[in-house]
Amino acid sequence: MLSDIDAAPNLVALFLKRADEGCDSPFLGYNQGGSWHTISWAEAARQVCVLAESLRDLGLDDGDRVLLVCENRPEWCIADLAIMAAGLISVPTYITNTERDHVHILDNSGARAAIVSTEKLSLPLLPAIIRTGTCEHVIPIDGIRQYQSGNLQFHKWSKLVEGDAAAARAAVAARLAAITRETTACLIYTSGTGGAPRGVMQHHGAILCNVAGAAEILIEDFGISRDERFLSFLPLSHAYEHTGGQFLPISVGAQIYYAEGLEKLASNIEETRPTIMVVVPRLFEVLRARIMKQIEKQGRVANALMDAALAVGERRAAGKRALVDPLRNLAVEKLLRPKIRQKFGGRIKAMVSGGAPLNPDVGIFFEAMGLTMLQGYGQTEAGPVISCNRPKVGIAMNSVGPPLRGVEVRIAEDGEILVRGELVMHGYWRNKAETERTIKDGWLHTGDIGHIDEKGRIVITDRKKDMIVNDKGDNIAPQKLEGMLTLQPEIAQAMVSGDKRPYVVGLVVPDAEYALEWCRAQDVKFDCKAVQDLPEFRARIREAIDRVNKDLSVTEKIRGFAFADEPFTIENEQLTPSMKIRRHKIREVYGERMDALYRG
Repeated sequence: MLSDIDAAPNLVALFLKRADEGCDSPFLGYNQGGSWHTISWAEAARQVCVLAESLRDLGLDDGDRVLLVCENRPEWCIADLAIMAAGLISVPTYITNTERDHVHILDNSGARAAIVSTEKLSLPLLPAIIRTGTCEHVIPIDGIRQYQSGNLQFHKWSKLVEGDAAAARAAVAARLAAITRETTACLIYTSGTGGAPRGVMQHHGAILCNVAGAAEILIEDFGISRDERFLSFLPLSHAYEHTGGQFLPISVGAQIYYAEGLEKLASNIEETRPTIMVVVPRLFEVLRARIMKQIEKQGRVANALMDAALAVGERRAAGKRALVDPLRNLAVEKLLRPKIRQKFGGRIKAMVSGGAPLNPDVGIFFEAMGLTMLQGYGQTEAGPVISCNRPKVGIAMNSVGPPLRGVEVRIAEDGEILVRGELVMHGYWRNKAETERTIKDGWLHTGDIGHIDEKGRIVITDRKKDMIVNDKGDNIAPQKLEGMLTLQPEIAQAMVSGDKRPYVVGLVVPDAEYALEWCRAQDVKFDCKAVQDLPEFRARIREAIDRVNKDLSVTEKIRGFAFADEPFTIENEQLTPSMKIRRHKIREVYGERMDALYRG
């Protein structure tokens, strides 16, 4: 299996090989009308090849860019592969993009065509297409209202995926001979925590290098087979899901099922029973909080089992062991863990966390519940996976594991993590200056600070550019403090600040469920905004922060805090699609409020 990935000349060739092997067995799963349906490998391959030739028939040429605006569904995968099979470059975009976002990407990429799934997603896209004038063809997957706009042509998806399958497959095979691992496969626009998104040129070899390294871990450490099932939840326009949630399962011949959204994720997990999940830390934090609340309501025995499981897990993570641990572990394994595993479908082999730092306590929690948690690390500019924890080496929750196979990592004098290998991007699209600043002598400068431990695992301390340097010159890692704050049941989100200041302060979004329960206990009418003005409620949040402060150094302690007016979300541009906070956007809104904490 690994040799096939290593020998693959491009992503489409690897997909077609797996499709020929899988034939009529299920490949893509989706929920429609309340029940799950599947598309076979053979049918997916047929649609990919026919659509690829239809795109060429529109007059699109080698290297032309095609925008892809679609929620996670089978057509996303088919469109992405068809674009590449046609010798074109896929340009995935977030479904949360505004008209302004689309204008930037259309202008920057020069896309000649756009595939869009629904009427709703076409509303911000079509005005942007008309404004920029670069796009000539629009392909709706579902029906949408057509605009009158010069030479802009609309084409039905259903017609473009119908045609002579044998002729299309032959034409694709002939074209693939000229598509190498060096050929650009896609432009992934980084959501970024600041500034306009930049188009990362990911070549076929970058993604193939990534999936080979990740597949090696799954094969050697978990003995995976073609029977694996991935549940796709994160946006496929994000490099992490694009590689880990689409091309990794393709590379090992696994099935991909598409979740229906956050509100149905819990039921989708139980229904589809995945074996591998690729998720961001924020989701794990939410699931941890929900599980703990459910256990709290189940009485003394359940809570005692939870305490025992966490105690054993914490000691194991620290490399320690108590005499009573085997007995406690046996009780937990029989009475608690099966119930927790069932909530995840009962077949989970590994859950992979990436896209943002995972708080070690969250990782320890899931390990204690009998669910293997692998924290990975990477960035869009590196395919995107650089490293991942693996049982074979030893899982350390404070690390992101050793580099993947074929990845070189070294630490610069200032502590910055540098990366070299086939996984490194060819550069930023039409941005030579930024490319030269980021890649020097073949080494990708990640902007992350860290070191390599005695087992060769990468340990990240913070982002180079996010590091707080107080007025005394002390370095403080904000992500560590924010992670500790959001583990408190009273706090849902947080951002800390203190650059060039005498101490650290925080901006807090209270947990809505906690606030509701507090209001009921106090016989106060629930209003998440109004409750923040109550001195008693503010005191409870202060207590939560003080609990965190007990485990912090003098320079790290959070001295003051203010409340945010609303949660940080993708819609208000205070979160990236991968759930990282956008510090500059939050400061634009709350900068004066946080500055006032130094005057009080």
